[in-house]
Amino acid sequence: MPKAPPVRRPRPGTPGRAALAWLPDGKPADVHSAPCPSRAALDRIADKWTALIIGSLAEGMRRFSELRAEIDGVSDKMLTQTLRSLERDGLVALTAHPTVPPRVEYRLTDLGRTVTEPLAAIRDRAERHINEVEWAAGR
Repeated sequence: MPKAPPVRRPRPGTPGRAALAWLPDGKPADVHSAPCPSRAALDRIADKWTALIIGSLAEGMRRFSELRAEIDGVSDKMLTQTLRSLERDGLVALTAHPTVPPRVEYRLTDLGRTVTEPLAAIRDRAERHINEVEWAAGR
């Protein structure tokens, strides 16, 4: 029996939902649509390390070593990659001080502050419901 082709959500927009933003091509942003660039933004903020870094930076400016100490289990490589991605996407800014050795500090931008509340809610939910999740997974 031939396999049916996957159902693709149409662009523009998800039916029944008002557009939250419009793309330069005049179409509405829609994360359900594979070609929509909003998928990359969702991928960035849905990452575990992003949620933890944003949470730390929500408290104020941090140096790399402070972030590494606060976020147990993150490797230097993953912390570096995530910080670079967050900077590229405009969520984090760095300030380099011309000292020897160089001192670099990271802070949230205005855009980065827009994700602090939703990510805090997700982190809180993870902690609040971990026992139920582990119970369900152990069935």
